[in-house]
Parts: sequence; structure tokens; C-alpha cells
Amino acid sequence: MPTVAVSPGISLAYDCFGDPGDPPVLLVMGFGAQLIAWEDGFCRALAARGRRVIRYDNRDCGLSTRFDDHPVDLPRFIDAVTAGDLPAARAMMPYTLQDMAEDGLGLLTALGIDRAHVVGTSMGGMIAQLMAITHPERVRTLTSMMSTTGESGYGEAGPEALAALLAPQPTDRAGRIAAAERQLLWASRRYPDPAALRDLAARSYDRAPEPAGAGRQVGAMVLAGSRADGLRALRVPTLVVHGLDDTLIDPSGGRRTAELVPGAELLLVPDMGHDRPPALWPVLVDALAAHTAR
Repeated sequence: MPTVAVSPGISLAYDCFGDPGDPPVLLVMGFGAQLIAWEDGFCRALAARGRRVIRYDNRDCGLSTRFDDHPVDLPRFIDAVTAGDLPAARAMMPYTLQDMAEDGLGLLTALGIDRAHVVGTSMGGMIAQLMAITHPERVRTLTSMMSTTGESGYGEAGPEALAALLAPQPTDRAGRIAAAERQLLWASRRYPDPAALRDLAARSYDRAPEPAGAGRQVGAMVLAGSRADGLRALRVPTLVVHGLDDTLIDPSGGRRTAELVPGAELLLVPDMGHDRPPALWPVLVDALAAHTAR
């Protein structure tokens, strides 16, 4: 799999689907997940609609540049945030969510792409929002999927889902595969697929077994703050997609995003949780193909 330098000291692993001459769609993955979490079949289906689909590993994940020389004591970080000592919390983190947004734009630059349709899911939706807010000239359209605005009171996780998300990951392959079934807490209730979760966990472990960047990515999200003002001023055509079964980022996060962005289209998907069940790919691909046709 190719990697490319996107800024001094930062290289990203990526791959592509479709014709290089087709309009580019950059897929931005969420917290702790590798690019393979954008399922091959989903990418191929979107590419078949005349799009050049590009997916990549965020920094500190998969085969992209890691920050293992910056260990994070997550309980100490959470204590600092809870106490309101944001300078201390920021000092613990080696990068910001904005840095992660710059990474994605840097990948486009390295690939010779001036402007792209940007689709982000979960944390990737937050990153995609920042790309559009800070560099609207680079973003043809924005799709914010199962994400939120950074404001308190919107998109909050249910307590069981949050506990499962932040629980320590087993370090061995078998344990990691078994732990993947925690994700059923926030998956589609109609289309649960524990075998697919275990398979993705196995492939992710074999590709890049250490999830050490998770604490640093959590810190980047927590410290990013509200994007409400930037979203209110956004003039990039925006589609907001959210599953009504989502318990990890409550659908209020999607509703609020669409409420803030002028002219945004909101697609609330029944039977979708914080996942993309194959049964719903036609709905999602149709929506993305239509939105990125402009």
C-alpha cells in the first residue's frame, strides 16, 4: 500500500478505487479505525458511480505516521479537562484535530488534487467539517456522516457505548477479535453482524496491531471545542447523514449539524447505527452520488 509525505514528518497510507480522471471523493475515517473500515465493497460501489474514491489512515493509526514517542496518560488528561485546566490538557497532546484536517488536505495536494468532495464519518466527520471550515476552496462538497458539532448537549454518547469505546483494548489477536463485539452496542439493531466485526478486527490487527494512538486521538477530539460558528458561516454544499439507531453519537449531533450549516441537506437513515450495514449501502451510495454530482 502506498504512503506519501503530506507535511514534514507526517506520511499517510492510502489507496484508491475508480478512474483517476473521475471526480475525487476523499473518505475520512473515524476514531481509532484504519482505512479498511471503509469497506472495499462500499468503495467499489461509489467508484462504480463515476467517482475516484480515496481512503487513508489518519495519523497515529494503521500504516500512517505514529506518535508512539508521545505517550498519553488518558486518566490524567481527563482529570485535567474535568478540572478546567485546558493548558495542562493541551500540553499532553502532540497534535490537534486541525492538524488531522491538514493531513487530509495534504494528501490531496500530494496526489495533485486541488479540490475534492470530502466525506467524513464520526471523528472523520469532525475532521471533514474542519477541512471545509478552514479551507473551503479545497472542498467541493462536504458530507458529515454520524458526527456532531463539538457543542455540549448534542451528539452525546450513551453511557454503555461510551464505556465500551474507551475500554482498554486487549493486546493479543484473539482478545482484540473478541472485543470487537463491543461495537454491537452502537451498531444497527436490524442488521447486526458480529462476524463482520470480528473479521475487521482480525484484518486490522494483522495490518497494524498496536492501537496506541487512540488516547491521542481522543485528546484531539476533546480539545477541538465547538465548530458551531464555523458551521454557521460555511457555504460549502453539505449533506449530513445520521443513523437513527446510533447510540455512540446521538442523532441530535447530525440534526444540529444540518441546522447550523446554511442549506444543508439532512438524511436520517432508519435501521442504521454507528455503522454502515451492507443492506443500507444502496441508500448511502445513492445519496453520496447525488450530492457529489455538483
